[in-house]
Amino acid sequence: MAKSKGRLTLPSERNFLAQTQELLDRWGADAIRDSDGTKLEEAVKDLDASIYTTYFVARNHNDFIKDHMEECQQLYLMSSFHTASEESLAIDFMQGYYREQVVPDYHHDPKEWWEVINRTTGQVVPTSQWQVDQERDLVIVEGAEPFHEYTVSFLVYKIWDPTQMYNHITNNWGDSVAHDIPFDVRQPHSNRFMSDYLRRWCQENPKTDVVRFTTFFYHFTLVFNDKAKEKFVDWFGYGASVSPAAILAFQEAKGYRLRPEDFVDQGYYNTAFRVPSKAYLDYVDFQSHFVAQEAKKLVDIVHEAGKEAMMFLGDNWIGTEPYGPYFKDIGLDAVVGSVGGGATLRMIADIPHVKYTEGRFLPYFFPDTFYEGNDPTIEANENWLTARRAIMRKPVDRIGYGGYLSLAYKFPKFVSYIEEVADEFRDIYAIVKDTKPYVGLKVGILNAWGALRTWQTHMVAHALHYKQIYSYLGILEALSGAAVEVVFLSFDQVIADGVPADVDVLINAGDAGTAFSGGQHWARPELLSAIRRFVYQGGGLVGVGEPSAHLQNGRFFQLAEILGVDKELGFSLSTDKYFTQAQGSHFITADLEAGQVPDFGESMHNLYALSEETEILEYSNGEVHMAAHDYGQGRGVYLAGLPYSIDNTRLLMRALYYAAHKEADFNKWHSSNPAVEVHAYPAKGKYAIVNNTAEPQVTTVYDGQGISHEVSLAASEIRWEEI
Repeated sequence: MAKSKGRLTLPSERNFLAQTQELLDRWGADAIRDSDGTKLEEAVKDLDASIYTTYFVARNHNDFIKDHMEECQQLYLMSSFHTASEESLAIDFMQGYYREQVVPDYHHDPKEWWEVINRTTGQVVPTSQWQVDQERDLVIVEGAEPFHEYTVSFLVYKIWDPTQMYNHITNNWGDSVAHDIPFDVRQPHSNRFMSDYLRRWCQENPKTDVVRFTTFFYHFTLVFNDKAKEKFVDWFGYGASVSPAAILAFQEAKGYRLRPEDFVDQGYYNTAFRVPSKAYLDYVDFQSHFVAQEAKKLVDIVHEAGKEAMMFLGDNWIGTEPYGPYFKDIGLDAVVGSVGGGATLRMIADIPHVKYTEGRFLPYFFPDTFYEGNDPTIEANENWLTARRAIMRKPVDRIGYGGYLSLAYKFPKFVSYIEEVADEFRDIYAIVKDTKPYVGLKVGILNAWGALRTWQTHMVAHALHYKQIYSYLGILEALSGAAVEVVFLSFDQVIADGVPADVDVLINAGDAGTAFSGGQHWARPELLSAIRRFVYQGGGLVGVGEPSAHLQNGRFFQLAEILGVDKELGFSLSTDKYFTQAQGSHFITADLEAGQVPDFGESMHNLYALSEETEILEYSNGEVHMAAHDYGQGRGVYLAGLPYSIDNTRLLMRALYYAAHKEADFNKWHSSNPAVEVHAYPAKGKYAIVNNTAEPQVTTVYDGQGISHEVSLAASEIRWEEI
């Protein structure tokens, strides 16, 4: 592999000049950054590289906010459920929360801004029936219904930024580092300070080339418990952007007043899994518009100083969602985000309206990974191979790392491996950037969020694992590096405009009642008609888990007649179900070995075929886990789950091609071995044969005309050939 330079960002720190220069050369880096907890010495800033400087807009300025504590950021929290055993009930609403992170807001009248709810009836308790004991942080309810449950929805001030808190605890900073207090851009003193300080800072940091905003104003919802452990985390959550000022401004803009319940949402806090209410969607839109306006002011200041403005896709990113309608107005030069795998890479790489994108690869150089006896190369290799699939389809413009470089430097094997990764990335980028790869299908992911959460459905943050979602997130991971075009469609969009004419297959995946499956959206006849029409006229539908699930009118799966299966809920046990015979062979299962049962992850149970016309592809334990079914000129395919794996990626691709009636095109730019993928770039006259494993592979490769030849690949090898 040829040695190359550029497109890589290297972290550094104080007293590490010589080693920084060494790795600058070895890794071919052309940019140097600081991190949370590190600073660059002046000599490092004079090296032959662009200088990224982390900039915290709404924290790291305790000298300011300590004089304006009424302008701390806020959020609504809900107490635990308390059962009344008599007519008087005392609720310790702060029970279970970390008092070093949040404190009750008594600056604003609780009678106006808080709510006490009888959770047994769902009714709001009149303010005349409860009082606040501020000395003991108690709400006293009088006239309670015995053995009814009650909660308090209350406002708090955040007095410790949650990301800094995590870093503080992870690195044992102790008393040597102050707790960063976050402040609110919507408040007058804070708003003025943010602009004035940035102007001064730009003048005082002439060697900074790129201001790395981490991020802007509002942190995603992250609340700790009284043991200083995470209690609630939602990477998409807008709950920590609320304040009385925001609610009043919302009322003026939208014409109605939000309640505390609109934020606490019965204790679910409007996570991305919840089907969003109209009020919550309105609030997201409202805050995003406001944040974009305020962020643009700061970006303009940076540009006036002759520097570039980069945003980190994380931490305080709420209101800056890159696929939202207002993101383009901010005027950013770049976005950088953490790469957990292929789906997160595409989430970053596909971002519009910026000059370049950057992926921060794992592992982060922190002591939880870089410690004696551990091999960080293992995580780095896994991270690179999964992300590389997506890079072959749509590359980020740069890669980089973060944390303490001194920790990584202690691991020579790791240092050498990243040197290889950097060179390989630059080689790939030189060929595939701004080149449309061959695609065989266009796939639409149908969910409640639509394009706003492009590549983010079923995601919780940087490819973190949740037991309930890995069986669905695997779909996105598989698609991120596949020869398909992917769009994200909302139910409202399909109702308004129908399924886009160029979409070949729709995917609806998720547990019943979630934003991803659709929940109550499936009660809308116009949605059902639109999708039935699409499939009947030749389109495809792939359903995973509990697609179109909403119990009404004798169906649980509202599109059961397309999928050929429904789920037994116990209501039709008296109806015999005779169709249990799985097919011996099928296009979808052609790459499975004899007797191989696909990995359905958490799977689904009690699925049954509706008729003998359903093609049962896997049947065991008295239930269907995979099936196909003709519907008019189109087809439906059902899968009980699809975690990411090489075999499941191939299974999904076969299911998509079958649903689209495009089996004849499946062997175009194709590898017989699922561990190897083929990416063609007709405009460049090249195609790549990619081994996605750390083991040697042999495969038969088919070109765009279906002509084949055998190829042997070394571990993780990319073989480039001419078309």
